[in-house]
Amino acid sequence: MSKRVVVGLSGGVDSSVTAHLLLKQGYDVVGIFMRNWHDESVTINNECPWIDDSNDAMLVAEHLGIPFHVLDLSKEYKLRIVDYMFREYNSGRTPNPDVLCNREIKFDIFLKAALNLKADFVATGHYCRKDEITDSQGKPIFRLLAGMDPNKDQSYFLCQLTQDQLSKALFPIGHLQKSEVREIARQIGLPTAEKKDSQGLCFIGKVKLPVFLQQQLEPKKGAVIEVPDNRDWYPMSDKAFGENEAPEDFSFSHSFGMNQGKVVGTHNGAHFYTIGQRKGLGVGGKAEPLFIVHVDTQTNTLYTGQGENHAALNRRGLKVSKEEIHWIRPDRILKTGERARYQARIRYRQELIDCSLIQSTSELHVVFDKPMRGIARGQFVAWYDGDELIGSGVIN
Repeated sequence: MSKRVVVGLSGGVDSSVTAHLLLKQGYDVVGIFMRNWHDESVTINNECPWIDDSNDAMLVAEHLGIPFHVLDLSKEYKLRIVDYMFREYNSGRTPNPDVLCNREIKFDIFLKAALNLKADFVATGHYCRKDEITDSQGKPIFRLLAGMDPNKDQSYFLCQLTQDQLSKALFPIGHLQKSEVREIARQIGLPTAEKKDSQGLCFIGKVKLPVFLQQQLEPKKGAVIEVPDNRDWYPMSDKAFGENEAPEDFSFSHSFGMNQGKVVGTHNGAHFYTIGQRKGLGVGGKAEPLFIVHVDTQTNTLYTGQGENHAALNRRGLKVSKEEIHWIRPDRILKTGERARYQARIRYRQELIDCSLIQSTSELHVVFDKPMRGIARGQFVAWYDGDELIGSGVIN
């Protein structure tokens, strides 16, 4: 009897080809479309992207001859993703809803629903890979690997998965290039072969994040302050750490901005902005563009600096609170006082930068070999050993 796989059919080409490849491999495939958002107050040009996507997913299932269901998870999505996202932005942090979608929806609620359908696995159209090794006691260890297409590697979005979740996950297109996926779709006549990739929020489709925030959060006038570029305010920039020494605080101190900075404009709400952002400030006449270096939602103030090389924008390290540290590979967990060398990123498709991980009593410190641009609280930092994603954490 063939094993059953439930595929998250999104209405896009990647999940469509995923279902096709699993059929070819002899699995009993079931397609499910996750309906996670249908708030008609958040639309663009009266479009209803989830309806189009659901119809496309149904057409794919018909074309492949597999059962198709629609699963309404809108209540859970609002509670676990949307409400969390608003809380984070309101506090001046920068959440990643796509990482949360995978941790809280696809590989939690959706996975449980699939198991209730007697599924052995769930499959998604992510460009990443999984393999299995064994430890010294012969126990299986599942590894999350980068996708073979460097322009589409999506392992970062899965940086919060657990060993149990990985054991039930399949990523059939992770070894393929995007061009190969589209070619497969064309060859078998899939209706999604030429469909463009979604550029909006995870599961919300064409709704872009700035528009979504502006429709949900109240505008509030505040000051834009420009701070000078003074590396003396960042003593960690070139400091080397001893074997048993933990780094000091890497975060922005707004006291110097209050004392040394000057007001150069106004904004409509600090919670609409994030560190590293350049567009949307509406302040001109500078020798170099202004970048946001700190967001203070308590005082509703944006701190900015000129140029992408500003000291406040480029930092050598970050911290993760102990309760926010997540190891995909539990066998690699660092004990207090231990350190290890990895490569890390804080954004999707960002280059990996060599770094040291240092575990203190209450925090994990990530110290980069060269400055990392635009580090923001609330983002996920993910660390890799080559092409394997080892762990991640929420930046504090």
